[in-house]
Amino acid sequence: MKKSDYLRKTIEHVDISSFDARPIIDSYARMAFQARNLATAASIYNRMLADTECRVILTLAGSLFSAGLKNLVVDLIENNMVDAIVSTGALIVDQDFFEALGYRHYIGTPFVDDRELRSRYIDRIYDTYIDEEELQICDITIAEIANSITPRPYSSREFIQLMGKYLDEKGIKTDKSVIYSAYKKGVPIFVPAFSDCSAGFGLIHHQWNCKGEKVTIDSAADFLELTKIKLEAKDTGLLMIGGGVPKNFTQDAVVATEVLGFDKPMHKYAIQLTVADERDGALSGSTLKEASSWGKVDTVYEQMVFGEATVTFPLLASDAYHRGEWKKRTAARFSDLF
Repeated sequence: MKKSDYLRKTIEHVDISSFDARPIIDSYARMAFQARNLATAASIYNRMLADTECRVILTLAGSLFSAGLKNLVVDLIENNMVDAIVSTGALIVDQDFFEALGYRHYIGTPFVDDRELRSRYIDRIYDTYIDEEELQICDITIAEIANSITPRPYSSREFIQLMGKYLDEKGIKTDKSVIYSAYKKGVPIFVPAFSDCSAGFGLIHHQWNCKGEKVTIDSAADFLELTKIKLEAKDTGLLMIGGGVPKNFTQDAVVATEVLGFDKPMHKYAIQLTVADERDGALSGSTLKEASSWGKVDTVYEQMVFGEATVTFPLLASDAYHRGEWKKRTAARFSDLF
């Protein structure tokens, strides 16, 4: 098989406006197990959106955009349904920025000879394929952005905003982009582990070839900026997809305000959609009730939902979109704080 035989059918992104999940969420509320948990989570998310004094922070982990959830997040941004984003790097760079440059993810299969894929320079994410040669162009584009700016430490939020500016000047080559919409709407995106993705390859290319001062990423600046957002907002709610660094980083912002001498409330609302559980001791599956013991999350409105995000997230988001509580919200434009 030729490379083009593998890269034929593109992943299509779900459109939450094209279907109304309210009837199924209403049905789930009268069921049990994860169906009822998802309905409870949907109720909490709608409550967050109806609370005009609450600002919503979306955390993202897992291979979500390559799986078809990119446009969903764009719609949340465009409709003021999220006010800040904390994510893993692969989602923002390898998947969203990658597609904004004109490249695509392709429908594949896990039942394939991975040595054959490697010989064709095709990367696999479970049942999705990516052209490695195109991904390397994404790497180098990050290096080009780094080469074009003043060499100094940047927060990831600041650098991603420059990526949005790059797309604004060059033009996005896809219908929607999370980075681009966030840039236009003033929604800050934080990637605490920024080098753990395609951006890392671009930055080491920049640093290896740069003479003199270099661009670096300051993760402490990320933490301070996110803490400033927590200080600015009266109340905050968390919509967490997956776990990992974004989950803990965002929860820790409450503790950081206390360290700085302020008396700010815990995150008032919290939802987590995850397949991880607490049995293996990993943070991704630690419960929101546990987070309350650390002073991070209030337990009045919190819900864990144990289910895979490509199934649960579109239902939650479509339900909220069609119930329309977001229509009363205004853009926070937290990017303008910095």
